[in-house]
Amino acid sequence: MAKETFERHKQPWNADEAAKLRLLASKGQGLKQIAKALGRSEDSAKTFAKQQKIAIAKKR
Repeated sequence: MAKETFERHKQPWNADEAAKLRLLASKGQGLKQIAKALGRSEDSAKTFAKQQKIAIAKKR
């Protein structure tokens, strides 16, 4: 299986992305959906959310 490439790989987060992450998290979206919507890896979205103290719903 080939590794996924992400549009914003190793790029700093901007205010629009942070706002979108907050909005999606507040709507109860899971990490996978948020990462896909932002064009970021799940690890990147998770790390940034943790730094910003944004709670992301755990989807099963």
